[in-house]
Amino acid sequence: MWVCPKCGRAFKNTGQSHYCGKPPATIEEYIAAQPEEAQDYLRQINAAIKASIPEAKEKISWSLPTYWKGRNLIQFAASKRHVGLYPGPEAVEAFAGRLTEYKTSKGTIQLPYRKPLPLKLIGEIAKWCEENS
Repeated sequence: MWVCPKCGRAFKNTGQSHYCGKPPATIEEYIAAQPEEAQDYLRQINAAIKASIPEAKEKISWSLPTYWKGRNLIQFAASKRHVGLYPGPEAVEAFAGRLTEYKTSKGTIQLPYRKPLPLKLIGEIAKWCEENS
């Protein structure tokens, strides 16, 4: 067990990422709490999603930035080496042919920090999620 020296919470994995104290209330608060090298990527992804589905509500759900319209449409989060985009398994399957250069798993797309972001594709995926909810 690893215990966070800041908040005292115990975790299975050493150095596990978590929120000490009060979790963020907004997507911008979430982004501001992330490592500086991730913030620009997160802001670009947020802007691409927001532009594609402007009527969706922004919120934090399960500690993740979330776009919601009657249900969670799409989420994203910072990881150590990538941003995880979570559009759901149906969206990953629908866009599989265009996601070949990214690691994917059921409902998840990993966007590495070392690659340029496919912002147009992210926007298209977000729109697909809204239209197919």
